Amino acid sequence: MSDAAPGDMPLVAIYADESCLGNGREGDNPGGAAGVIEHLSPATERLTRWDFWISEPGTTNNRMALRSAIEGFRVISRKGGVFRVLFTSDSQYLVKGMTEWVHGWAARGWRRSGGEIENLALWKELVVAATPHAVQWQWVRGHAGHPQNEYANDLAVDAAKAQSSSDGARTSEFDSWLEVQRVRKRVKVEPAPFPSGRPFAAARPLPHAATRA
Repeated sequence: MSDAAPGDMPLVAIYADESCLGNGREGDNPGGAAGVIEHLSPATERLTRWDFWISEPGTTNNRMALRSAIEGFRVISRKGGVFRVLFTSDSQYLVKGMTEWVHGWAARGWRRSGGEIENLALWKELVVAATPHAVQWQWVRGHAGHPQNEYANDLAVDAAKAQSSSDGARTSEFDSWLEVQRVRKRVKVEPAPFPSGRPFAAARPLPHAATRA
């Protein structure tokens, strides 16, 4: 984590999701990972959103969950900024991994008692990407009508189908998407408000994770 006090860091919210078409089926299953990043300007109180997405030709849901987080942190870190990040995902694999499992793995030399760690290189890459920031990890139930989560899911599915990448951040199309979903009655609740008025509880500092031997 940065030496800056968490309260001095600007706040961003990242809502991320993943997709793997045919997950678990034999052969190469294309996947996508995506998210929407929100920031509220303290000076103007204007909310801005950016989208990001990436894809792989042969992958798994768990791998793309990790990549959704790696890409989100990569996007917000590009200009050297450090942030308080409320990171929301419907992947318990990702949220539990970053709040619980990585600490035990690191203490055992990046091993686990049951054998090799699945996606070890990606776990280490994510730890390195997230370490400069103060992060609160939040799980939400998938496909339950949460607007930002549903939007991230649609971005990930589209990326998987098209095998496309945003190449960084793109101006978000969340608002126009939301209007369509309201008509279709797919969205069951209003978008989560930007979390500037709620307590922020950063997860404990992440362990060291060298990405090269």
